[in-house]
Amino acid sequence: MTSNETGATAESAAEAVADLCGDRELVVVSNREPYSHDREDGAVVVDRPAGGLTAALDPVMQRVAGTWVAWGDGDADREMVGPDDAVAVPPEDPAYDLRRVWLSDEQVEGYYRGYSNQVLWPLCHLDTAKVEADPAFWAAYRDVNREFADAVLDSVEADPVVWFQDYHLGLAPRRVRTERPDAFLAHFWHVPWPSWDVFRAGPQYEQLLDGLLANDLVGFHTDEYCRNFLDCVAAATDARVDRSSRSVSYRGRRTFVRAFPLGIDARRQAELAESDAADEWWSSFREEYDVDPDAALAVGVERLDYTKGIEERLAALERLWEASPEWRGDLTYVQKGTESRSGIDAYDRLQDRVAAEIERINDRFGTDDWTPILALTDHLPEAGITALYREADVGLVTPVRDGMNLVAKEFVAAQTRDPGALVLSELAGASEQLGDEAVLVHPRDPVGVADLQRAVHAEDVFAWLESTFETATAIERGRRSVREPDPRATDD
Repeated sequence: MTSNETGATAESAAEAVADLCGDRELVVVSNREPYSHDREDGAVVVDRPAGGLTAALDPVMQRVAGTWVAWGDGDADREMVGPDDAVAVPPEDPAYDLRRVWLSDEQVEGYYRGYSNQVLWPLCHLDTAKVEADPAFWAAYRDVNREFADAVLDSVEADPVVWFQDYHLGLAPRRVRTERPDAFLAHFWHVPWPSWDVFRAGPQYEQLLDGLLANDLVGFHTDEYCRNFLDCVAAATDARVDRSSRSVSYRGRRTFVRAFPLGIDARRQAELAESDAADEWWSSFREEYDVDPDAALAVGVERLDYTKGIEERLAALERLWEASPEWRGDLTYVQKGTESRSGIDAYDRLQDRVAAEIERINDRFGTDDWTPILALTDHLPEAGITALYREADVGLVTPVRDGMNLVAKEFVAAQTRDPGALVLSELAGASEQLGDEAVLVHPRDPVGVADLQRAVHAEDVFAWLESTFETATAIERGRRSVREPDPRATDD
């Protein structure tokens, strides 16, 4: 069953953005940049957004203009900017400015690899044992957030609409608010927000909350994360928390807290699944790996991250082949793993353990004609990943904790032929939307069958954008009506 109908499009999302901004400039702020310039064989090449948030926001930014502030990490990025550290993008038809922030190796180590990924990431994913609260990490995070905020302030003259993205930039809103008190600030937190008993394990929880409460609107994937955030604010600050309106009054301002479940471009995913490129890739893959067309195929696609439940999944598969030998030779599992955050001990050790487990399981059960687990670590084209989703009988999305997990939605949208089964962790944010039809499991539980395409198409990435900015517009209009003076009033 396939449905390509959706109430939101890039055009309608752009209209919602334009309605909020009016004459004011939109500034998007993220760690990752939508375009990077790199040098290959002496020539400068452009790396374009292939998927995810940057790919979804790029067409909207092209329609409304504005500025995107991001870390310039391409090795030719500096060569392409002007004196203001900005470059117009897309290169072939410039429509908006990309303002790049330059970070030293020491800053990247402390702000990104350190505080963002060794403090906030494990904290938000409920793994406090992996929190490395090095004071140098916090100092770098604070300094880099200031640089991002200053880049925003330098990029616009009037009071802008600023949309911050994710946990890398928790402090930047407060600095922008201090300098531009009438700016409209919004922030989307792309990872889970933990309960208060977990969040308080982070030594700088007060400063982080202060930074986020400088926003007019803070968005999360699920209602649960919104409730957790309000609980943390109530416990850690003197703010007034109104749970009925999901708002916080703090330092003379009101911050609204809302759930905006992030989606994907489901229409594009379905079209890619039916493309010639997907057919060609699948044919080549089957031949290279001697995949039996009559055997069942299970697929897992993710970064090699300890939150994704990969080790638990491998253990479950091993138990399946051990307890049900009839599945040996009749079920092949494809693990597409992308190396993640190499150089951080927790990730390096995980990658080594996963590789060793796959080798051990293959040695235990494999035959001359069948390899139980096919481990793919090289880059795959979009069409290749989509072909894997399309052909899979089972998609295994079993993180031990995940803010949303868009792989679940990508898998469902790509099921354009014989529908496969989505096995989804109840600890993924996507379970709040897809749980009624998916086989919900704890990361260590077995698999089942479901059909979820209607929900994925109805709540895609453009619906997420449109909903966010429609809510922001309602908040801003309400605020303006309060600020506008009564023309009949006179000074005493």
